[in-house]
Amino acid sequence: MTAVSTPGTRHNRGLWAQVLKHRWCYVFMVPTLVLSALFTFYPIFMSWYFSFLEWSGYTSERTWVGLDNYARLIHDAAFWGAFGRSFLFVLVAVPIKLALSLLLAILLNNESMKLSPVFRTMFFLPVVTTAAIVGIIMTFVLDPFNGPVNEVLTGTGLVDQAIDFRGDKDTALWTVMGVEIWKNMGITMVYWLAALQTVPATYYEAARIDGAGRWHLLRHITVPILAPFAAIITLLTANQTLHVFAIVQAMTQGGPARASEVMEVYIYREAFVGDGGLPELGYASAAGVFFGLAVMVVALLQIWVAKKAQSMRAAMGSER
Repeated sequence: MTAVSTPGTRHNRGLWAQVLKHRWCYVFMVPTLVLSALFTFYPIFMSWYFSFLEWSGYTSERTWVGLDNYARLIHDAAFWGAFGRSFLFVLVAVPIKLALSLLLAILLNNESMKLSPVFRTMFFLPVVTTAAIVGIIMTFVLDPFNGPVNEVLTGTGLVDQAIDFRGDKDTALWTVMGVEIWKNMGITMVYWLAALQTVPATYYEAARIDGAGRWHLLRHITVPILAPFAAIITLLTANQTLHVFAIVQAMTQGGPARASEVMEVYIYREAFVGDGGLPELGYASAAGVFFGLAVMVVALLQIWVAKKAQSMRAAMGSER
């Protein structure tokens, strides 16, 4: 009896032939897959599981409580305070970073500026500097007793007495926000610089021949071409601004009186420090899952906007 070869079997054979042909590529992928499974997928799965438990994380006693931890979150004022401050951080810091970094990118994209690479490096250096180190240095810079910022303010008579930037409830969050903007503005600047490279130089040359000035070049050429990229850059910057644990923990540890506590600091406090008692890893996991879902919504929005931006770029390309 002769075996009959069907399209399905031929497809399977072709698939396995491709796998065998590129087997070394899959072999080299194994370490990455193992590390991702251990340090990304497994913690995510276990966080979901722990969120249904009453567990301190330090004992073997685990009690299944179902959705009780999530019910507690709904009535926890400290949770909603941290949740609101996280998104306040985004609503304030992102527009400032977008505007300042765009201005810098336009200035540094000028080919006539010979030292442009030097200035680009200077603005990007804080991005690659460890956030904890930046936070510790800023605690000395902003110190109310002998910090250089307060010495300048009091020495020039701008203020009568030193300002406790980190220890005052009214200034702590805004101080951390200002440091975070300065530290991470460079990466947003790089995004804008990359987008500016897509603007054809011939557009500027033709507009200058017609007598257009810098403002008209910016308004009628640069901004319309950058518009599709702006949506993606905004969401990338927003997603990055949601993760500010290191800088907040180094500068204020969420204080004073939780005034600068964002979601990541709140989760850390509940999971490893406790609030007047034993830590609550199960409750902290529920808070982490809730916050993760909120960030996931931002990520899904980012994917949707990226597709819209891609279609806009395609439309602009066809018009050219």
